[in-house]
Amino acid sequence: MNSLIKLEIARALRNKKFLFFSVVYPSVLFLLIAGSSDSSTMVDGTGLNLAAFMMVSMASFGALTAVLMGNSERIAKERESGWVRQLRLTTLPGRGYVLAKTASAAVVSLPSIVVVFVVAAVTKGVRLDAWQWLALVVAIWAGSLCFAALGVAIGYLATGDAVRPITMIVYFGLSILGGLWFPSTGFPQWLSDIASWLPTHAYAALGQAIELGNAPHGKDVTLIVAYFLVFAGGAAWLYRKDTLKA
Repeated sequence: MNSLIKLEIARALRNKKFLFFSVVYPSVLFLLIAGSSDSSTMVDGTGLNLAAFMMVSMASFGALTAVLMGNSERIAKERESGWVRQLRLTTLPGRGYVLAKTASAAVVSLPSIVVVFVVAAVTKGVRLDAWQWLALVVAIWAGSLCFAALGVAIGYLATGDAVRPITMIVYFGLSILGGLWFPSTGFPQWLSDIASWLPTHAYAALGQAIELGNAPHGKDVTLIVAYFLVFAGGAAWLYRKDTLKA
């Protein structure tokens, strides 16, 4: 299992296109959205200026990209090519394959978080206490496991041809409606109410609470954990179903 994990990590780090969209792209979006703002440009209803708000949003978006896009397409294509079926003939347990996919995505998600933080600190002067920087990295990185489980579930649900459009719809839908690209405080009230129950909204809220010096809200933590259990349970069920068909 350790060998497969190392192989998956090496494959992820060699994929330059994937690294660009998961590591570089979120920082570019941060500069496009917050680049012309100053410390007095506040986001209504959050207590944060635009640079601090978008820093957490784009770090979360980068981690989401790494774990969701990385897992879903790769798993679907490997199922179609017969690679997953070949691995089942070895002594590798089923959980080992899923763990390897999650580990490789998690490794790539970490630099995507750190790069956004560095860009925000250098270009926009975002300043936090040392404990806040550390807590932000841990919260965003740990929270990304929820979407890693979703990526695995989509990878076992969709075929190789269908996985990309399905993933893109889920990816952009969660990102935009969850308030990662635009503050949900500017949404119409009915849409804002829906957004408050999405996993991406709760995900970004973890970091925003830490930026304000507070502990994450219980509702947001509960939502992330609940969505993780649903996605992980769905992934496990789909994996067993796929195994029975093989």
